Amino acid sequence: MNRKMDVVRPATQANRFYTGDARELSEEVDSLLARHSGDAKYCNVAALIVPHAGYYFSGNVAASAYMAIDVKKLYKRIFLLGPSHHEWLDGASVNTDEMAKALTTTEDTDSFSTTNLTNYTNSDSLFRYRAEAHDREHCLEVQLPFLQRLFARHAQEVPPIVPIVISTNDYDKLKRMAETLKPYFTDENLFVISSDFSHYPKYEDACEVDAKTGKAIETGDVEEFIATINANARSGMRNLHTSACGEFAIITLMLMLDKQYEVKHLMYQNSGDIDNYDHSRVVGYHSFAILRKDCIGFTLSDADKNVLKEIAFNSIRDSLDGKPIAQPIVNSPRNATLSLRELSILNSKCGAFVSLHKHGRLRGCIGHFGEDYPLHEIVAEMARAAAFEDPRFMPVTRDELDDLDIEISVLTPMRRIQSLDEFELHRHGIYIKKGYRCGTFLPQVADEVNWTKEEFVGHCSQDKAGLGWDGWRNAELYVYEAIVF
Repeated sequence: MNRKMDVVRPATQANRFYTGDARELSEEVDSLLARHSGDAKYCNVAALIVPHAGYYFSGNVAASAYMAIDVKKLYKRIFLLGPSHHEWLDGASVNTDEMAKALTTTEDTDSFSTTNLTNYTNSDSLFRYRAEAHDREHCLEVQLPFLQRLFARHAQEVPPIVPIVISTNDYDKLKRMAETLKPYFTDENLFVISSDFSHYPKYEDACEVDAKTGKAIETGDVEEFIATINANARSGMRNLHTSACGEFAIITLMLMLDKQYEVKHLMYQNSGDIDNYDHSRVVGYHSFAILRKDCIGFTLSDADKNVLKEIAFNSIRDSLDGKPIAQPIVNSPRNATLSLRELSILNSKCGAFVSLHKHGRLRGCIGHFGEDYPLHEIVAEMARAAAFEDPRFMPVTRDELDDLDIEISVLTPMRRIQSLDEFELHRHGIYIKKGYRCGTFLPQVADEVNWTKEEFVGHCSQDKAGLGWDGWRNAELYVYEAIVF
């Protein structure tokens, strides 16, 4: 389908949920995203749960979700799922025409996805296109400026979007819906679930009920979520109209989750937090990221990186002063200078390399692969070792200290692969192991050489593991990623 066709769904929520002025809208969304530029980025976000109120109220929380995405990852499609606020469908509506053209900036619609869903429609009638379900609906439309500006920050086009409005409380239908969508719930696609949370209780009650609902979502257990929603409804809480207006879309998502995923809570606010807005009647806003576990726990914010660089520098300086490596800042869970999230990251067990450069030239590099010591200890030890124990260089002297640049590579957990088809050049490092022999190339090595994938692995096998050029073919192969700063 050509996107240059004349029929385009109008932006019905402009000047209602967001400004209708294009320049002002870009500036507003950019400003909201910038608030979270230092937040942790996750290398493999499978899905987001984001609010859909007016930007004045929920824009900050929505931005926290979108900025959790590592946009260097190229998604093939984005599935937008949200509730119907105006029409009862007893199913779902998939708009494969006008709205699809409005939602993306690429030339061709995602015919693969829409065709398959349409075929399912013909046999089940669970997915039907109902124009009235989309014409006035805001829950998906308000996500578009965030997606457009997020990808524009990296000079990318928004991937093709499949918009789905869900409206049924029939659990069997939601289950069938999840089964239909699950083949698309893969590493190449992103799902965005649009939902606000508590509607209209007083401020204190909203905080209480939203905390319960949020914790239920974090479990990843759909039955726990449904039980919590039902308990909230029976609680008798004054003016609580709903615990989550996107309840059915969230259930559909949770029915697709298994042990490969973890739900990460990102942020909570309600409308009462905005300029002390009316506390007697508020709406709650959560944001969540659903992560695939091969990357969980190894995302670093700017604050995390600054702490680790300070640890590395102090380790070298203290060693020059004859002092033992001391890191009291991460030893106490009550430390006043670090958040609980930062303490958790710094105490997580993973590998790291520390490289020292002086005037652009390598001055030392030592690393540790084992996931057996806390990250802060590994960084301190590897910084000291890179400065004083790399056999290729003389030990660093005090006169050189101010001229050193420190580069830290924090390694994600290694994952066994069975084929080079699973290895991505520039994204993955390779670790080859056979018996007592092993060797590795960090991902950034690919940026320094002009090798093919096979040459990259062949050189690692020959030059690092000592197994010969083709020795990797009957060795154990592992991939990992590196967060380099």
